[in-house]
Amino acid sequence: MFRQPMRRLAAIAVLSLSLVGLTGCKGACRQLSEQLCDCNTNSVERELCVRRASNDEARVEPTAEDEATCEAKLETCDCAAIETDEGKTACGLAR
Repeated sequence: MFRQPMRRLAAIAVLSLSLVGLTGCKGACRQLSEQLCDCNTNSVERELCVRRASNDEARVEPTAEDEATCEAKLETCDCAAIETDEGKTACGLAR
């Protein structure tokens, strides 16, 4: 019952650790992380995910190439997309 949400939360955490990070305004990678955080149906999990993305923003600075990749994924990576293995891979949540 909790396995799927926890797995999703862990995958989102990996994404935010690897892609998030502009100081000041929100870059495409931060926007993507927050967009994927919104997939959490539990408001507490969603808030923790957003907070983690915010905290990680200060530690990890994406390159211009990372930002371009995140920008391209903003329109295609949504809650429905990450329900499939292919979608998770395409959105950077799996290898």
